[in-house]
Amino acid sequence: MTPLLNEIRHNPVLWLLALVPVVLIAERVAPAAHTLLFLLSLLAIVPLAALLSHATESVAEKTGDAAGGLLNATLGNLTELVIALTALKAGQYALVKGSVAGAIVTNSLFVLGASFLLGGLKHRVQEYNRASARLHAGLLLLAATALLAPSAIAQADVGVGAALTRKLSVGLAVLLILGYAFGLLFSLKTHREFFASAEHGEPGEAAWPLGLALAALAVVTVLVALVSEIFVASVQQAAESFGMSPAFVGFIVVALVGGAAEMAVAFSAARKNRLDLSVSIALGSASQIALFVAPVLVLLSYVIGPAPMDLQFWPGAVVMVIVATLVAAFITNGGRSAWFVGVLLILVYAVFAMTLYVLPQKVH
Repeated sequence: MTPLLNEIRHNPVLWLLALVPVVLIAERVAPAAHTLLFLLSLLAIVPLAALLSHATESVAEKTGDAAGGLLNATLGNLTELVIALTALKAGQYALVKGSVAGAIVTNSLFVLGASFLLGGLKHRVQEYNRASARLHAGLLLLAATALLAPSAIAQADVGVGAALTRKLSVGLAVLLILGYAFGLLFSLKTHREFFASAEHGEPGEAAWPLGLALAALAVVTVLVALVSEIFVASVQQAAESFGMSPAFVGFIVVALVGGAAEMAVAFSAARKNRLDLSVSIALGSASQIALFVAPVLVLLSYVIGPAPMDLQFWPGAVVMVIVATLVAAFITNGGRSAWFVGVLLILVYAVFAMTLYVLPQKVH
């Protein structure tokens, strides 16, 4: 425990860990204070993300950036999954779909762009293994195609009923999960040599022992899930007091908060010239949400939801997912990055965020 205690002692950001029990107690004492709980949960997630960042980097030192990026994406996406499951039980399918589409866009544009920007400001030009980026871009294109299909037939005047759309969504969910499983088999087993990280990372802080890192990952993941539940319960009412539309909340706010953990790791890795880890986290998280989390939510809706959920997204959300996928695929094709590339990605994300912010309250 000595490395963990030293990290807390010397990192002022981790002093905010005191807010974790505060927000848990506040939720019991004043469950109706939505704005207060919203702000406290936001601040409490910050130190948890920082701890998750250091623990994941320590694990990545032992497993390599490809497996480390997958581990971080999986643990980081547990937050999105908890948020989505909470909304799924309540029947808030618009929030579920908005958070899923928003997480894909946020990781593909904002997380990747900010990593390029932060790393480029320190290292001028950075290189990464573009084979990994191409794999995730291909998986995202598969997911974007699957999301387009239900919306396309629903818009056509062919008398498609809700039952047929749900049946199609179940079939697509199974195909997406299979595609994700085959992608893991390809990258981690049969052709893993193609996805080796470039050896240009700079030495950083001493890594934690593997046992401590894994224990920290488990505990912090549980705490992030608990705080995220409080965030979900308060975000809608708090959003109204801040003048945010439901579309903006689901697509931007929930996606940013849910991805705080992997963002911290991706940004830190980029500054340390470990851009392979950053790209693996950003695009790996996006592809995992699109090909695993979203299909699992569709299947779970038949068990825990008030009604089955389909993959028919708001047309604007489908367009944003497709644009984000194509932009990320084009940008990462070269295997090199500089700070201006990150700026371009962030500006595309800002266009989407601004558009959603000015939408009226009735648009979901």
